[in-house]
Amino acid sequence: MTFGEQVDEATAHAILDRSLEREVNFIDTAEMYSVPARAQTYGATETIIGNWFAKRPGARQKLVLATKVAGPARGMNWIRGGSADLTPHDIVAACEASLRRLQTDVIDLYQIHWPVRNVPTFGAMYFDPAKEQEVTSIRTQLEAMATLVAAGKVRAIGLSNETPFGVHEFVHLAEQHGLPRIATVQNPYCLSNRGVENGLDETLYRLGVSLLAYSPLAFGMLTGKYDASGLDGADAPTGRMTLFEAMKKQRWGRPASRAAAKRYNALAREHGLTPTQTALAFCQSKWQVASTIIGVTSVAQLDENLDCVGMTLSTELLAAIDAIRWEIRDPAV
Repeated sequence: MTFGEQVDEATAHAILDRSLEREVNFIDTAEMYSVPARAQTYGATETIIGNWFAKRPGARQKLVLATKVAGPARGMNWIRGGSADLTPHDIVAACEASLRRLQTDVIDLYQIHWPVRNVPTFGAMYFDPAKEQEVTSIRTQLEAMATLVAAGKVRAIGLSNETPFGVHEFVHLAEQHGLPRIATVQNPYCLSNRGVENGLDETLYRLGVSLLAYSPLAFGMLTGKYDASGLDGADAPTGRMTLFEAMKKQRWGRPASRAAAKRYNALAREHGLTPTQTALAFCQSKWQVASTIIGVTSVAQLDENLDCVGMTLSTELLAAIDAIRWEIRDPAV
């Protein structure tokens, strides 16, 4: 999601080259990227990745490629005219546009970026029945995905920012009507946001659906780079949380989320680790997690993140992490 906003095409291609050298085999993007979303950069990340595939014959075959169709527009009027729905035509058209931008014949994992129905997402706290409205049903969404699978344009399907109810309904209706079964759910999961463990993990386990954990570093808050300077002032480090004012108001920038990140970062240092090492190794240690999605802006940052692969945390550190969570719960949910 950084490609096309914080990261220019040449740097993005260098990051992708290094990823391939280091045996990364999964790339996740979305039609709405770059982030923060703007009309001018809509589809930019997919385009940059597609141009890289064109320059690197054979790279596409080495990778599992995932992208997403945006849900209801959420104020992004440049996506389907700001529609509050996601129709079968929308799903098919978005997929075909992604295929063109990515310069590929097939998407390995095609995901619905956020639910079409009324549901609290992206830091919203409560379900509000008053916001109910008529939208495309889950079964109809699955039928649209089925046409893409049957056409050979999509190999597997998934969800993102979903709830236990949504996952269960997608699986139940797929099995009931002989439609494609979701393979994955991509939700936030990190030290300061373990909401997955509040019921969704049981759903995933019992239904055999894999978790793709995004924001394992809490938009950089769990790297420790903001601990000394905060998000404001001339000495604040460069990053999404300082470059884009709106992001300071999101769940990762809440005062409680920032305070929690500082506590986890300090705990990491007490145990002789960097905050980044602790945050990423924590995600890898959890049975709930099938894959951890990182977002970087440089080759050096990529290497730092990938160097954490295979790291394990001591039982004492894991217990201390749980003790903090018991006290403050999940402030970045």
